[in-house]
Amino acid sequence: MSKSIIITGAGRGIGKATADVFLDAGWSVGLVGRNRDALEAVAAGRENALPLPCDVTNEADVSKAFGDAQKQWGRVDAIFNNAGVSLKSAPIDEIDVADFRNVIDINLTGSFICAKIAFGLMRAQDPQGGRIINNGSVSAYVPRWGSAAYTASKHAITGLTRTISLDGRPFSIACGQIDIGNALTDMAAKMTNGVPQANGEIKVEPVMDVSNVAKSVLHMASLPLDANVQFMTVMATNMPYIGRG
Repeated sequence: MSKSIIITGAGRGIGKATADVFLDAGWSVGLVGRNRDALEAVAAGRENALPLPCDVTNEADVSKAFGDAQKQWGRVDAIFNNAGVSLKSAPIDEIDVADFRNVIDINLTGSFICAKIAFGLMRAQDPQGGRIINNGSVSAYVPRWGSAAYTASKHAITGLTRTISLDGRPFSIACGQIDIGNALTDMAAKMTNGVPQANGEIKVEPVMDVSNVAKSVLHMASLPLDANVQFMTVMATNMPYIGRG
């Protein structure tokens, strides 16, 4: 029987690339996102793809979607908590509070809700256990200029990862985090045109193919539950991260 994973934000970017890699590897893949048409396009008629349209900030939506996946497959082996948004770079006094709250709601609260529902399913299923992989960011360690909302959300994801790892120990639930730097997606395309640096300059930054992220998540998810990648950083080799700014 194939292993199963639910991927949030699966309609585009890192989520889509990761879903494609898992589907090609024979996994049963639940595709979570708000745009049904985008999810159907990723599924592309593949029998092991299960579109699950829902809003990750809505607990009832997530509970139904994840429950439907478990009923379809018999169990949920893994989840990739990937859905997220960012804002245009700006100093903190120019960031609207409503925009800040929206980033926190999707990036952090959405990840909490998905992890909460997945954890409950994994704890109750037989055999017990599973794996939760959170999408962090290099911003979880070193912020970009003008990224208060995004950086705060990703620092919080690290705290969430660590606590889920502890909570999961008695139930064979492993939790790890992948921190990504400059994977070339629609969201990161601006890197190729130039983005603000800490010294005030606008510079083009190196990027990497998003498939490198997808293959790394597959590696993390494929480990036996008695082994775990707690934190992995996958980044464009020459991006300004080590010694950033």
